[in-house]
Amino acid sequence: MATDPQLLIFVGGLTGEPVVEMVGAAQRAVALDTVARATQSGAFAQIVLVTDSPELAGQMDGHVTVEMSGPAFVFGRRLRDVIERHNVRRPFYMGGGGLPLLSSEELARLAKRLSRASGTAITNNLFSSDLVAFTPGRAITRITVEPHDNALSLRLRDEAGLRVIPLPRNATTQFDLDTPTDLAILKVHPACGPRARAYLNGLDLDTTSLTRIMTLMTDTSRQLLVAGRMPSYVWSYIEQETACRVRVLSEERGMRADGREDRGEVRSLVGLYYQQVGPRQFFRDLSQLGDAAIIDSRVLFGHLGLHPSPRDRFNSDLLRPDQIEDAAVRTFTEAALTAPIPIVLGGHSVVSGGLWALVEAAWAAAGTREDA
Repeated sequence: MATDPQLLIFVGGLTGEPVVEMVGAAQRAVALDTVARATQSGAFAQIVLVTDSPELAGQMDGHVTVEMSGPAFVFGRRLRDVIERHNVRRPFYMGGGGLPLLSSEELARLAKRLSRASGTAITNNLFSSDLVAFTPGRAITRITVEPHDNALSLRLRDEAGLRVIPLPRNATTQFDLDTPTDLAILKVHPACGPRARAYLNGLDLDTTSLTRIMTLMTDTSRQLLVAGRMPSYVWSYIEQETACRVRVLSEERGMRADGREDRGEVRSLVGLYYQQVGPRQFFRDLSQLGDAAIIDSRVLFGHLGLHPSPRDRFNSDLLRPDQIEDAAVRTFTEAALTAPIPIVLGGHSVVSGGLWALVEAAWAAAGTREDA
């Protein structure tokens, strides 16, 4: 039908070091699951894949239109080009690693909603978009060309005048893959797609600390410490949906968006204490505050003025200090690895959408639901 949306999936960018390529390969596996689910839904007039991966392109069936991207790729420019060349009236954009828990039924419902809309953009997150389904497609010509997809829905609202409809916040709409910890969370979640699961099962991902925290979440006698850029709605969710007690230190929300990280202005209570007592004592003291801890380490790194490479960040998330070049990041990771309680490290997702998904996985693994 002429009103059926066209699905545009963009996948690429994470290549190079093996630990970085690991996340990129997981995003490509998620893209395969998304294409399969979209095809099963029967809700899309066309599926277009834009990628820099010949391997991924070669795995597409004939019904998927594949467009290769190169080193000069600029997200906003390429999205506009695809929409104009394919005359896309109702674009349904998704980033490759975004929304890995989205089912074919949910895709169909969203596509149907878009097919009936006008002057509208549907998004999972106004300020950091992984999914933006909008109409009319020509609105793309009225917005600023951006290098990344984060601000797409914001631009469509402010510059093209579209009405933005945010999707309900839940694990499905808020969880995406940015770090190795996100991969581990997806691995333990029951809604992980078959292609992503096959890839993740082949990795050397240690989920021991995650599974211990999942058990803790369903135990009324235990306490979990969470530190980092936790949104208030996630805080509220884990308070209501976990059986354990939760201690939260939420700080430095928006440190990247408003430039504090780039200007060296990140200040953290966790970071101040870390500097006061040193790495090993810091993690020993955490054991007095909870039976396990989930830490958004990027806040601490920002407070310390550290700018670790993706390789060092990801190896820190994996608790592999011997593979980290930056001495300060290595020392921090060594201390986390030898902490007396389970420690999970990650980026923003580990205290937002990833944490949401982990709670769901915890109750699914428990098989029963207590009053939280």
